[in-house]
Amino acid sequence: MYDDIMQILPEVILAGFAIAGLMAGAYGGKDAIARPLLWGTAVVMLVLSVLVATSSSTSVEAFGGMFMNDGFARFAKVVILVSAACVLIMSEGYMKTRGLLRFEYPILVALSVVGMMMMVSAGDLMALYMGLELQSLALYVVASLRRDSAKSTEAGLKYFVLGALSSGLLLYGASLVYGYAGTTLFSGIITTAQAGEMSLGLLFGIVFLISGMAFKVSAVPFHMWTPDVYEGSPTPVTAFFATAPKVAAMALFARVLHDAFGNAVGDWQQIVALLSVLSMFLGAIAAIGQTNIKRLMAFSSIAHMGYALMGLAAGTAFGVQAMLVYMAIYVTMNIGVFSFILLMEKDGQPVTEISSLNMYSKTNPGRALTLLVLMFSLAGVPPFLGFFGKLFVWQAALDAGLTWLVVASAVASAIGAYYYLRIVFFMYFGDETAEGLDRNRGGILGGFLAASAIVMVVGIVTMFGVEGAAGLAAATLVN
Repeated sequence: MYDDIMQILPEVILAGFAIAGLMAGAYGGKDAIARPLLWGTAVVMLVLSVLVATSSSTSVEAFGGMFMNDGFARFAKVVILVSAACVLIMSEGYMKTRGLLRFEYPILVALSVVGMMMMVSAGDLMALYMGLELQSLALYVVASLRRDSAKSTEAGLKYFVLGALSSGLLLYGASLVYGYAGTTLFSGIITTAQAGEMSLGLLFGIVFLISGMAFKVSAVPFHMWTPDVYEGSPTPVTAFFATAPKVAAMALFARVLHDAFGNAVGDWQQIVALLSVLSMFLGAIAAIGQTNIKRLMAFSSIAHMGYALMGLAAGTAFGVQAMLVYMAIYVTMNIGVFSFILLMEKDGQPVTEISSLNMYSKTNPGRALTLLVLMFSLAGVPPFLGFFGKLFVWQAALDAGLTWLVVASAVASAIGAYYYLRIVFFMYFGDETAEGLDRNRGGILGGFLAASAIVMVVGIVTMFGVEGAAGLAAATLVN
């Protein structure tokens, strides 16, 4: 039991810190503890990311195979912890100014991260569901954190109702898999799920499991919650939705498909490829008419999840590596973009209309240039790092014989480039007579924005070791 506990030590530490923070808030001064608790949570997450990254490189099973501590889980956990810590640090000024910095906020984020860490290490359908629900329940609450806003309340309610539906789909799929495989352990399911030998019931089980997980990554046709939740949630919460949970859900997707159904790639490959192509095209086309930058980023996330799913559709170790590299780059870009969105103010009030960026390059040329770099990278314009992320997943899909998917993604990418370049057009060639944004001090947000843009440029020379780490992580998942 001691050895098992040591494998989940990061999760235990973070959960213990969240519970201690909850007790301190309940019995101490709620307002006084909010800021120290936010910074403390961010520091704990960063320390844990170092602990996870430097821990033993061996693959260990704990609790009878229900928990997997391997290279794949460690890579995903580091990205999750670092991105969650960055979002917490980014959010302090915004939440404090608008009276939303309550002690519950960092606690809920910490508990959702514990759920994400459990998700990426799950080796059993029950462990998977436990982590998924811990993450989801916390996210439902933070989405509706602005209690005096009808949009925020609507966002939380929509996310909750549709999330409950997706949980039902996933649970039904899990029950079918258990019924036909006779076990909930992935190591047992994979011996039953052999290519060409699976029963119809087990195939239906896979379909329902994929449907439930597709909701969590906001893949089409399970994307309907994303635009409203992104728009209605407080902007720092939207930034959180766009980063850590996406990595966790995509890693869970890979874990289930390869650990439980890795011997039946042909049975799920076309399903994942279909989700990928639908997500890419809907995200590219639906974002064209958006005037709110948060809604635009919602459709952007749908499209980008489609590109990441291309790596999974390949069904190979290189495909998983490509997906991990893509997600790491995607998270870095989103941290930068949402730092900029948090800086968008007019007369001291937050603004999310794209038209407010008219001629922004004249009032703040440095910040406009950093956003230009990020927009070009999101669009996949060479030579920025976002292009190389797409190059990875394209190569994985080509190696797997999915040429049609690569061609389709290239078309979708060309369509999607329009709305990214439209933002650049507003900043450099917009209406000069329109009233622009306030020229505020960047501070921490300006630092994140600049750092993200620098990574998109410097990363083309060195991937900061991400490529090699992702390759080792993928090798532990796909043998």
